Amino acid sequence: MSSAVVNVQLPDGSVRSFDKPVSVADVAASIGAGLARAALAGKVDGKLVDTSFVIDRDAALAIITDKDADGLEVIRHSTAHLLAYAVKELFPAVQVTIGPVIDNGFYYDFAYTRAFTPEDLDAIEKKMAELAKRDIPVSREVWSRDDAVKFFLSLGEKYKAELIGAIPADQEVSLYREGDFVDLCRGPHVPSTGKLKVFKLMKVAGAYWRGDSKNEMLQRIYGTAWAKKDEQDAYLHMLEEAEKRDHRRLGKHLDLFHMQDEAPGMVFWHPKGWAIWQEIEQYMRNVYRENGYQEIRCPQILDRSLWEKSGHWEHYKNNMFTTESEKRDYAIKPMNCPGHVQVFNSDLRSYRDLPLRYGEFGSCHRNEPSGALHGLMRVRGFVQDDGHIFCTEDQIEAEVTAFNALVKKVYADFGFHHVAVKLALRPDGRVGSDEIWDKAEDALRAGLKASGLEWEELPGEGAFYGPKIEFHIKDAIGRSWQCGTMQVDFSMPGRLGAEYVAADNSRKVPVMLHRAILGSLERFIGILVENYAGALPLWLAPVQAVVLNISEKQADYAEEVVKALRQAGIRGEADLRNEKITYKIREHSVNHRQPYQLIVGDKEKAERMVAVRIRGGQDLGQLPLSVLVERLQKEIAARKGTA
Repeated sequence: MSSAVVNVQLPDGSVRSFDKPVSVADVAASIGAGLARAALAGKVDGKLVDTSFVIDRDAALAIITDKDADGLEVIRHSTAHLLAYAVKELFPAVQVTIGPVIDNGFYYDFAYTRAFTPEDLDAIEKKMAELAKRDIPVSREVWSRDDAVKFFLSLGEKYKAELIGAIPADQEVSLYREGDFVDLCRGPHVPSTGKLKVFKLMKVAGAYWRGDSKNEMLQRIYGTAWAKKDEQDAYLHMLEEAEKRDHRRLGKHLDLFHMQDEAPGMVFWHPKGWAIWQEIEQYMRNVYRENGYQEIRCPQILDRSLWEKSGHWEHYKNNMFTTESEKRDYAIKPMNCPGHVQVFNSDLRSYRDLPLRYGEFGSCHRNEPSGALHGLMRVRGFVQDDGHIFCTEDQIEAEVTAFNALVKKVYADFGFHHVAVKLALRPDGRVGSDEIWDKAEDALRAGLKASGLEWEELPGEGAFYGPKIEFHIKDAIGRSWQCGTMQVDFSMPGRLGAEYVAADNSRKVPVMLHRAILGSLERFIGILVENYAGALPLWLAPVQAVVLNISEKQADYAEEVVKALRQAGIRGEADLRNEKITYKIREHSVNHRQPYQLIVGDKEKAERMVAVRIRGGQDLGQLPLSVLVERLQKEIAARKGTA
């Protein structure tokens, strides 16, 4: 009796038929020897599987190679296991825990009696290369939960046994074996260690078991892995550049801000940093005015009952700072939206008032874990260029379309011209019916289509109250930063009692659009500092022009030039130190990075001129002070940088 035919449909639409169940590897081999060698995994009916996976029914199959994003994921996952294998080979007393894939690489947590050293990392990486070169087969095995627990306990691997013990007893578990090393994993993995050719161990850090500070401290080894060496080289070069541009180092070096333990996640802005802040805030305030927003200001602390009505108390309480006064519970606002609804509710609104656009430089606080804090990029206290638009359903598309165009213009003014758009869809924990979410998601799609934009969809990553468009800007070294958002919210206005009088005199609940362009101003300044490596464009530079005197005889004229600059609205300073002019020029070029240096000697003083050098070394020669001021004012108004 012959077996049923198994039909396998490939991505190009062609179908291959087999007279018996067939593995992913066998299908790849039937297509060609080259594909068989390149196959890392398969995707059967949308699910990633090992190349050893047997297809026993009609199915759609894609062969995954290192050219696919899924292939890179499999490489990194498998390299994490290779790391654990190498560590066990070199340090048999080590206990292994977990080793997931992360952005650009992987990590694995280990329990060991002493700290790993840089020399240990070198030895581990060499052992990984040796194991990879041996091209050891990687195979999947299915065990009962209890047998797996006994096995790992017999090896002294209590952490792995604890993980498996948390799995229901009636479930089987998958283990992966490569040589003498066996690990718990869902998979899939590469068919053999020889597929892992490009990797590097990066650093060791501390990590609590299961992320709980009450548990034991483990050692986390981070690594990166890639399909091609040139890709890894590019990534490592980017990391070198990122280190040079680190806003925390530059913030201290350029005297912009500092942070300290007495206020974790809060920023102390210095005069130069605050000058950048003020320039950005005033720019955004003009954006508000020119685009029909009315600026408002709402309280920092609101009663618990309001946060319960909005849904934040249920869905966001762990991230909120709370306080109590006179037996009433309050929360410091983590978001501005409930306050904006109160302003809307303060008067009877008509359909003729809509769309009604509110903007606020809203100061928010979120109780972020201390381990997640990172300079200006992840803070507990921050200010958003926040806005909320109250409108009708018919007005959503026009508002979203206008906002999309506005975002593009604002980012271009700051020097960001590559913007990726993503649409974050409904999460598991959310408020509102599926019907409302369908309507909200479709409204955002319509706005994106009307704007002629392409976008990527992110299932499950929306806010609890609505889906959102995310705008991701790319910086000078290729990193992506998510800044702006546009969210459609059909739920919160109704929960907080917002309504307007419709044309037929009925009462209706408005739609609320949550929108931000820069997001957190703190974070955006961090992004700017790193993007420009501290050499900010003229309009943003905290010191736009520095005046350098050649000798003491020109000190009075240098101060006169600074006064004229400031009267013209230009941020100028004088360096009157008794140092050689060549030293001062070099120091300000390398260390302070001002866009313009104005040198004054006896000739410049006598002729009421300045000798002008632009950042980067270009020498403009002598210019009358009035001509220079006009040039600077025009360049500032045009928001064109000299970085």
